[in-house]
Amino acid sequence: MNSPSDLVCDFVNSYDVESGADAIPSPAALAAWLGRRDLIGPGETADDADLALAVDLREALREALRRNHDGRARDGRDHEGSGDHDHGGRAREPEPPPSFAALPLRVTLTAAGPVLEPVSAGVPGGLARIAAAVMGAHADGMWPRLKVCTESTCQWAFIDSSKNRSRSWCSMRVCGNRTKTRAYRARRQTETGSRHL
Repeated sequence: MNSPSDLVCDFVNSYDVESGADAIPSPAALAAWLGRRDLIGPGETADDADLALAVDLREALREALRRNHDGRARDGRDHEGSGDHDHGGRAREPEPPPSFAALPLRVTLTAAGPVLEPVSAGVPGGLARIAAAVMGAHADGMWPRLKVCTESTCQWAFIDSSKNRSRSWCSMRVCGNRTKTRAYRARRQTETGSRHL
């Protein structure tokens, strides 16, 4: 079974921002996606409300992973003074997305320790298991390493395995080079324009 972090990234990446390909475009596709990951039992079906909930959860998670770039938004600016801290200067925990309220979990005590389990069965229960994976990633200390690529056309979720958690792109070869090339061209254009003044 994949780690909680892998499951969160896999779910966020079920929509490819760059190509527009969606692995869960319909209720049936959602049920199949969850079934392949053993998040629901065989024969479970989804409806339009389940699909809407899944899409809301997926995009709420993508937004949350954007915030894991050392407190900076995707535009690279530091937002430490933007309300993300309390009056004492301590980092404030972000509000859970509304989709989490629709996916209640309960704590079950097992021999291995406390475990978060879905209250609901079926597809809502499968989505609740993804919400539980978020908490699992927090418990493992991996949550700050879950990010989405800062290249605006990509936004692919990845686990930042760099020593100082400074990775910004899903791939330096592709998105990193794309971003740096764009910045280089912009600088050249500015330099060329200033020489002609």
